[in-house]
Amino acid sequence: MTTASVVTAFSVLERVAELQPVGLSELARAADLPKSTVHRCLQTLQEVGWVESSGGTSARWSMSLRALSVCGGAGGRQSLRDLALPLMSDLQLVTTETVHLCAPDGDVLVLLERLDTSHALRAFLPLGERIPLHASATGLAYLSACPDDVVERYLAGPLEPRTPASLVDPDAIRAELVAIRDRGYSINENGLSTGISSLGAPIVSRTGVVGALSVSGPSIRIVPARFEELGTQVVESARRLGRLL
Repeated sequence: MTTASVVTAFSVLERVAELQPVGLSELARAADLPKSTVHRCLQTLQEVGWVESSGGTSARWSMSLRALSVCGGAGGRQSLRDLALPLMSDLQLVTTETVHLCAPDGDVLVLLERLDTSHALRAFLPLGERIPLHASATGLAYLSACPDDVVERYLAGPLEPRTPASLVDPDAIRAELVAIRDRGYSINENGLSTGISSLGAPIVSRTGVVGALSVSGPSIRIVPARFEELGTQVVESARRLGRLL
């Protein structure tokens, strides 16, 4: 790579950090570069894990979690966590269970924040955990709000089980996504961790889906009789967060 191409790539990356999520045309104008040049830069930056695309015909570009961790955090994702924390706290208090906030990084979600229940028996995932979309409440909720072409591209890839209860059949996942869209929230029983049930909802801003919230706990406490109550609560929190973004 020449010095000029490195400078161009950094210029594009800086504009993404300033404007994210940003479309190709807007980015090209901001960087004062041809769209073809910006597109090539974005493809390269995506290949090395520094930016990510929302997918679809009107893709919008954002800094990846990897880039944000290296660069100290560029506005968008940090503000997601900051804005989410008060709502997560309210959700944790009303449900008395663990609340998770996740954001996409390529074809997985990354756990950005967790507020733990006071119960001794609890769901636990470490911060930074990479969570498969097809095997988790947050992942399925996130997928349910993605464009169809993004969903199909994901389903065409490997769908490894995390537990015997993980959904790995593409048709079964498609059917589950329809159900999630109908009721507003995902239900995951033992799919990510045996003995843990979760309910999730997508976080949708004016630019599209940016992550997901979930309530998780032992299946002996999060029983089917509580699904509608907990699901409604996580949906409301996710919608309130989306309106703030």
